[in-house]
Amino acid sequence: MKAYIFPGQGAQFTGMGLDLYENSPEAQHLFEDANEILGFNITDIMFEGSAEQLKETKVTQPAIFLHSVILAKTLGDTFKPEMVAGHSLGEFSALVAAGALSFEDGLKLVSQRAQAMQKACEIQPSTMAAVLGLEDKVVEDICANIDGVVVAANYNCPGQLVISGEVSAVEKACEAMKEAGARRALMLPVGGAFHSPMMEPAREELAAAIENTTFSSPHCPIYQNVTATAITDENEIKANLISQLTAPVRWTQSVQQMITDGATLFTEVGPGKVLQGLVKKINRDAQTASATLDLKNDE
Repeated sequence: MKAYIFPGQGAQFTGMGLDLYENSPEAQHLFEDANEILGFNITDIMFEGSAEQLKETKVTQPAIFLHSVILAKTLGDTFKPEMVAGHSLGEFSALVAAGALSFEDGLKLVSQRAQAMQKACEIQPSTMAAVLGLEDKVVEDICANIDGVVVAANYNCPGQLVISGEVSAVEKACEAMKEAGARRALMLPVGGAFHSPMMEPAREELAAAIENTTFSSPHCPIYQNVTATAITDENEIKANLISQLTAPVRWTQSVQQMITDGATLFTEVGPGKVLQGLVKKINRDAQTASATLDLKNDE
């Protein structure tokens, strides 16, 4: 079975999407629509902006979403997903690609999500850290015993977790992880504690926007971050999207479940190859590929 997977924040690069814009009239039209919907020329930043400009949350999230969704739309008849999943932000790309959300509504929600997360980051200093070489249960137990807010936020692959929370609590947890035998416990250069209780203000703000957006049943199941199970009911999809900001990204469990349910090929749609690397670490036998623009579709 064909599974399509969509990357999250961190996969951006200068020049992203330019090949689509130059080679596909449909892509060009969608990029121009995006500039209008957002009220600024995100294409200028995507195609020619500096790494610093691309790192701004209000730019990064819509940019990765646009690269992924527009690429999926230019794949034409070859794009026939039997299951989809996205890492954090990538879940929105997956929902649009699977027909559960319109392009315009998806982009608006992603833009609102980015701004709500930015605001939540400014309320209280918070951060994230990568922990390598410990079992999930050890990481969870250490977080539970630290004073302050610190939780397991991203289950990326076995032995690679990201923790998230208050700066001092994350620092203390990193020390405890090293003492417990972690190969590395490394603070990440991020602006806030994503997928932790620190994102509650953003969750409340995004909940209202999601509730007011029309969702449809997707063409195929989406394996959502919060449950790591196949979801097709639009009300469940909405509820899980709202929970996603304060709940962990269960990527390891999602990929394992997709394989159990018959996934044989994982095609990454969007910038970079991060998710393909994680899939291989979760299951060495899984086939992976990158989606590429088929220029024949536009001839």
